[in-house]
Amino acid sequence: MAKLNPSHRTRKKKIQINILIRVILSTIAAACFNNMLIFLSIDVFKAWEQDWFRNLLPYVITPIFILTFIVTFLFLTRRMVKDIIHLEQGLQFISEGHLDYRVPVVRQDELGRVASNINDMTEKLQLQIIKERELEKSKMDMITGISHDLRTPLTSIIGYIELLRTDSFQDKAEYDRFIQNTYNKATHLKKLLDDLFEYTRLTSVDTQLNLKKIDLYQLLDQLLFEFEPLALENGIHIEKEIGDAPLMVCVDSDKIARAVDNLLMNALKYSYKPGTMHIRMNVRHEHIAIEIENKGTPLTTEQTNKLFDRFYKVDYSRSSEGIQTGSGLGLSIARNIAELHQGTLTLQHTHNVFTFQLNLPSNLQ
Repeated sequence: MAKLNPSHRTRKKKIQINILIRVILSTIAAACFNNMLIFLSIDVFKAWEQDWFRNLLPYVITPIFILTFIVTFLFLTRRMVKDIIHLEQGLQFISEGHLDYRVPVVRQDELGRVASNINDMTEKLQLQIIKERELEKSKMDMITGISHDLRTPLTSIIGYIELLRTDSFQDKAEYDRFIQNTYNKATHLKKLLDDLFEYTRLTSVDTQLNLKKIDLYQLLDQLLFEFEPLALENGIHIEKEIGDAPLMVCVDSDKIARAVDNLLMNALKYSYKPGTMHIRMNVRHEHIAIEIENKGTPLTTEQTNKLFDRFYKVDYSRSSEGIQTGSGLGLSIARNIAELHQGTLTLQHTHNVFTFQLNLPSNLQ
């Protein structure tokens, strides 16, 4: 159970002292008022000589004292009571859903701090609601994106299978083409599902890395060796500046390979063709930087800001006709992998030059 720290206890004593002072002042005021009445009655009006006054005085002196005390105490605490009422009204107004309302902070004592805490709580609640709404919208966008991305290849597969089922082909060559197209669409569908599964797995709170000490140079060199034929097929020349010495680092090799492959495929899709891709790797201040640079159609500021958003895809006209459209998750997956390794993935975009930089800590344990 949470405990109050000493400063909280001091604040509590402070408001108790303020109330105690008002009680003492009210008591003094009531006593003075009673003494003044007695003095006027006895010395000025000579009421003590009357029998009825002497008999009545013991019965009225206490009620007069109490009444004077109450009136004085209410007068001295009227500001505090008024502020408490304002707090209650403000809380009632906020509880009715008016989260834009803020309770006026007119005091510097505990009640002022209560008002400030109410405002802080309201602001946090408002931000939480906005965040939940954005999350809900994000989920709906995610469902819409998944539906669109999966429906397109699936519709093509069904169409080709229907053509094959009804023997709607002219010769063996067309039959083979239908089979090949069906296979390509099925492979594309599997790639979309793999991306979705990987993204879901990476964004899970239970995600854990399988860290092992590997030679990052060897891993990157192998990835580029496998990637180069595809790049040449699409008119892209690869220039490597990754050194030739072993670079030992503790990472999840499968995930780092996935991140680099996503960056390479993204650069391949949106590069000018024919063109050149530059891949660099170097060590900077206890960080290893892997850079992938290509030239392509310039993006607007809005497009650049959204580039790492899940399911965001730039206009299809920029993509290579020989490469199937992706899921829009590649860069999001790469950034998540970088962040899981306590690193970063950034983009530097100047005119038509795009440089993605994957930074990884060289001492990750």
